[in-house]
Amino acid sequence: MSADRQHWADRQERGSFWLMKLTAFGARVLGRRLLSPLLYGIVLYFFVFGRSARHSAWQYQQRLADWSGRTELRPTHWRVFGQFMAFADSMLDKLDVWNGKLSIEQIEIIDPALLRNQLRGTRGQMLVGAHLGNLEVCRALAEIGEKVTMNVLVHTKHAEQFNRLLGEAGATNLRLIQVSELDPVIMLQLHERLERGEWLAIAGDRVPLHGGRSVTVDFLGHQAAFPQGPWLLAGLLKCPINLLMCLKKPTGQYRVTLEPFTEAVVWKRSDREQVIHQWATRYAERLSHYCLQAPQQWFNFYPFWKTDDDVNA
Repeated sequence: MSADRQHWADRQERGSFWLMKLTAFGARVLGRRLLSPLLYGIVLYFFVFGRSARHSAWQYQQRLADWSGRTELRPTHWRVFGQFMAFADSMLDKLDVWNGKLSIEQIEIIDPALLRNQLRGTRGQMLVGAHLGNLEVCRALAEIGEKVTMNVLVHTKHAEQFNRLLGEAGATNLRLIQVSELDPVIMLQLHERLERGEWLAIAGDRVPLHGGRSVTVDFLGHQAAFPQGPWLLAGLLKCPINLLMCLKKPTGQYRVTLEPFTEAVVWKRSDREQVIHQWATRYAERLSHYCLQAPQQWFNFYPFWKTDDDVNA
């Protein structure tokens, strides 16, 4: 299987694990100042030699510009490189989070519905985020803010190794749980965690590994596959869904937005596909809205729309 056709999880999982391991090591030994040139060098290497990732970033920027009508967002080589550098910067910010150098006071929290007041409720809820900005900053809410346990649902096979790295870095209230398949054991475990008042967090913009269920909806004016997982889970667990977005401002501060999405996702076997399509469509609309707030902070460096009709980068 070629690199361009290989699933994102197969292609990026190992690199993500080793990059996180490198960053964790740097957090303990080097610190941000000494680690910065190394990480920027790695990202520059991937920009130069990562043709597929470069094309994918170009495609995303072109579609965001066309969809929004904002010509200043049209891709150039410099703007595409800027998206790679924003990713490197987000890795360095994770270093600060793991080192405890990010305080709750450094985060602007937009929470008009006062969802933070529910974080210590008797039953947990679900947060759906995206690979936009830096959701690692949600640890500031879990660890130093509300002291609530946050279970991050991931598709990676290295979840336990990631957990060990998080533990070594000092994370105690943040845990990764592998959910490649929604089997009865996983569902029972998630139900018990919600009943204990723990919260679940999942990204809504990546289709899982090995033929996971997806739904095709409009995103930035073109059809794209989004995972069914968040909406299936919410219906099975009967829990509210909120959106969580964490974007970096030009000032260097982070803005965390907590937004109510729905009190319940209710589907029957007969209308499940239609209901899931409805919520995935609404999610894609909100994701488009937030992409415009931070155009270079969407870190999906793979062919999201799976077409090759875009300008070469």
